[in-house]
Amino acid sequence: MQVADWFSVDYSEAREKFLAAAAFAGAGLASFRNPAQGPRGETLYTDAAWLGPEDAETVLMTCSATHGIEGFCGSGAQVGTFRSGILRELPGNFALLAVHAINPHGFAWQRRVTEDNVDFNRNCIDHSGPHPRNGAYAEIHHLLVPAEWNGSSRDEADRGIENFIQTRGLAAFQAAVSGGQYDHPDGLFYGGRAPTWSNRTIHAIFERYLKTRRRVVFLDYHTGLGPSGYGELIGTHPPDSAGFARARSWFGDVTSPDDGSSSSAPIQGYIGMAMERALPRVEITAVALEYGTLPVPEVLEALRADNWLHLRGDLNSAQGVAIKNQVRAAFYVETPLWKQQVWHRAAEVTRKAARAVSGGN
Repeated sequence: MQVADWFSVDYSEAREKFLAAAAFAGAGLASFRNPAQGPRGETLYTDAAWLGPEDAETVLMTCSATHGIEGFCGSGAQVGTFRSGILRELPGNFALLAVHAINPHGFAWQRRVTEDNVDFNRNCIDHSGPHPRNGAYAEIHHLLVPAEWNGSSRDEADRGIENFIQTRGLAAFQAAVSGGQYDHPDGLFYGGRAPTWSNRTIHAIFERYLKTRRRVVFLDYHTGLGPSGYGELIGTHPPDSAGFARARSWFGDVTSPDDGSSSSAPIQGYIGMAMERALPRVEITAVALEYGTLPVPEVLEALRADNWLHLRGDLNSAQGVAIKNQVRAAFYVETPLWKQQVWHRAAEVTRKAARAVSGGN
């Protein structure tokens, strides 16, 4: 198989390729059924594949489709991990846990969010206390969610957004929009008011596979930020923490949203936070592998269009089809070169993780 063959055209094909690749490698499988359905009425699953000793002290956990549509990238990398032969290079005390399509609804519907319009990677906060406030987002929510996509209200909203960017800068706009918000269920980057199905499922996976391990290396695949095809390693620990220092010593070029070195704005409620709360006795080294696609303004505009479409538009109209194509292009570059770049970087990071833990670092 060529690298491009590991990637898929939709969620259903991606799942078929993942299950076949995992079986080819001899991995054990478990499936978790999502309560919603896909766009053609198909059943949706998150699948977990375990390969390695049952009592392995160290586990490399990879995760795809945290942000649904970004699963095109992560699924391809996971299939490649099983198909390429790279697993023969891993040390004997090392196990792989590949979690495929943790947000299967977003993957199937080609959306970033879950079935309840929640950004899963903002949902992993402690919901028992007060929810964070994002005052900057509140200022522009009405601009991001106009009543109509073509017409005077959209034109007025666009002028308001442009004024915000000219006054405060593009970075401030990106932070306001993508940092996460918990007060507008119809808005962008909504973190939710309770754990989503994906959140509950990832905790079930933690409990089943990880609670007795010594260390976990967590690699979460994402797309949409940075130069096209470049895989930025984003540390998900605070920059002054032992976890971040470990990630940087193992992988080298690890960035941090908190110190301004990353293409990502600072966020909260991501999976790594949930993992650390759920597994307090486990040494966790967590990074996100973020592959660039289009410039940030185009990516944010695609998300804005998709949010409007699912709130107020017609998915089956010509406009709806155009918007879905726009969203797909923002998170999946369907060229052989981009897919090669995705795989080569994923393989490099996998090898570095294996070398680090086998050396006792």
